Amino acid sequence: MSFTIRRLTSADAAAYRELRLEGLEQHPDGFGSAYEDEKDKPLSWFGQRLTDAAVFGGFLQRDDVNTESLDGTAGLIVPHGAKVRHKGTLYGMYVRPVARGTGLAAAVVQAVLDHARSVVEEIQLTVSPDNEAALRLYRKAGFVEYAREPRALKVDGKYHDSVLMTLPFDPSRKD
Repeated sequence: MSFTIRRLTSADAAAYRELRLEGLEQHPDGFGSAYEDEKDKPLSWFGQRLTDAAVFGGFLQRDDVNTESLDGTAGLIVPHGAKVRHKGTLYGMYVRPVARGTGLAAAVVQAVLDHARSVVEEIQLTVSPDNEAALRLYRKAGFVEYAREPRALKVDGKYHDSVLMTLPFDPSRKD
């Protein structure tokens, strides 16, 4: 299977909403947001997210039906504060099961990193310590763990820890 990667626009809001809600519902411990918090949001809210942040999508070409579909996303949020806008956060990473193992996940992460290099000096992310596939993906992209947050999320009465990872774009810089 082949795929294309591109930055999403507000025109992609419906496909983005569908994919995001799927991820939140299927993997509640993998996101800081909850399905219940976003399921009733209007389509315009999802469109605004795509306008306010740099969100990249992976579109898998399906030869059997001669179409492409949005099967993976990840975004970059850059804070506005003067003291923290040098570092961004990779967020909202989700790839549908049909696209796993195709290289689409790595390509979406690379698109976020390529964009981030032009706007921040460092990128951070949070991931579940139980998500071995994601940890491998992020490590391969150059991220390193710098902390663990115990009880970071509480899902259905159960606590989940988080691994905090970072990727400085110029690690030799000491300022």
